[in-house]
Amino acid sequence: MSSPRYSVVVPVFNRPQELEELLSSLQKQSFKDFEVIVVEDGSTTCCDKVVDQYRDVLTIQYFYKPNSGPGPSRNFGFSQANGKYFVIFDSDCIIPSDYFRAVEDSLKRNQWDAWGGPDRGHENFTAVQRAMAYTMSSVFTTGGIRGGKKRLGWFQPRSFNMGISRSVFEQTKGFRFERFAEDIEFSIRMKKTGFNIGLIPEAYVFHKRRTNLKAFYQQVFNFGRGRVMVGRVYPDEIKLTHWFPAVFFVCSCFLLFLPIFDIPLFKIGITFYGLYLITILLDSFIVNKNLLVALLSVPAALLQLWGYGMGFMKEKFKNIH
Repeated sequence: MSSPRYSVVVPVFNRPQELEELLSSLQKQSFKDFEVIVVEDGSTTCCDKVVDQYRDVLTIQYFYKPNSGPGPSRNFGFSQANGKYFVIFDSDCIIPSDYFRAVEDSLKRNQWDAWGGPDRGHENFTAVQRAMAYTMSSVFTTGGIRGGKKRLGWFQPRSFNMGISRSVFEQTKGFRFERFAEDIEFSIRMKKTGFNIGLIPEAYVFHKRRTNLKAFYQQVFNFGRGRVMVGRVYPDEIKLTHWFPAVFFVCSCFLLFLPIFDIPLFKIGITFYGLYLITILLDSFIVNKNLLVALLSVPAALLQLWGYGMGFMKEKFKNIH
């Protein structure tokens, strides 16, 4: 039997329901030449029974290993893979039926060594999930760096939707970080090694993210920490834009106290913040065409910036006494 063209690697931790939705979407792919490798990363609520439901309709392997984080789990999956290309999805993703068709078309045109695609919110997601998906991809909150056509800086594939050739894994040995920005570090290392990396806008995924804003805050807090960890390895990869959430958080705190001292700067600050949040609300409404999602995008954007900024500062200054 010939090897598949793609090996889909999915690390999972205590999320059988999410994995079921992901596998269901993979079953519906118009391009069928792929296998699926599920790596259970030390879960207490396992998904082996979910995997068994799809053995007749997908070429699928299931492995259980002690918990080590998503980075080492993906590397383990790569070591078991038979494909020419390795594709990584998070377990909370749903894959459109023409995903691999889009990748195939782009690979024929560009011969990518590695690629990534955007993430979106699905119309069937909750309003909160759609708001979080918007803020994570909007140029007004992240600069569009997660796959937007309008983005700041070079494109860095992220692990919710990333593909690499087998030769990339053989030369780089995959992920080095266990968790927190492990995909950013890997993308930077691939670029510095000289691999041809690209964005495939049509190869998007629907990304559910967290179920509530509290969990979302913790997630972006860890993203902020991860960026500083990447900066310790690659100092040139900490840009002024990465400081923006921290500055935004500090300025937000100052605005709480400025009225006490009747400082004119307060009115300027409130005006700026007001215009910024109105811009997010209006843009989210245009993108999502849903008023509730647009309204929820405002607190989601604030929590995203505050969480990332606080995580960034905590990790940046944790050794200063």
